[in-house]
Amino acid sequence: MSGGALWTVVLVAAAGCYALKLAGLSVPAAWVEAPWVTRVVEFVPAALLAALVAVQAATAGPALVVDGRLAGLAVAALALALRAPFVVVLLMAGATGALAHVLAP
Repeated sequence: MSGGALWTVVLVAAAGCYALKLAGLSVPAAWVEAPWVTRVVEFVPAALLAALVAVQAATAGPALVVDGRLAGLAVAALALALRAPFVVVLLMAGATGALAHVLAP
């Protein structure tokens, strides 16, 4: 990609981001303050984080994989369900993933 084309892409992306931000700010307050909107918006960050974790834990490139990452994720979910401190959750998940990686053929 040439330098001019790259700058064109950067400027178009910046203009698109600005337009999207402006569109969000121009939504009427009555729409944003509706009870069903606030209930849905509260769950969006958790849903996005769960989707990112699932993709990172179960894929390698374009392929689905089953390896130590899924084992670590399962142990982390169990530890969180048992209300373990976050540092303990991280250590248990890391140790489980490492152990599965070492023991796997």
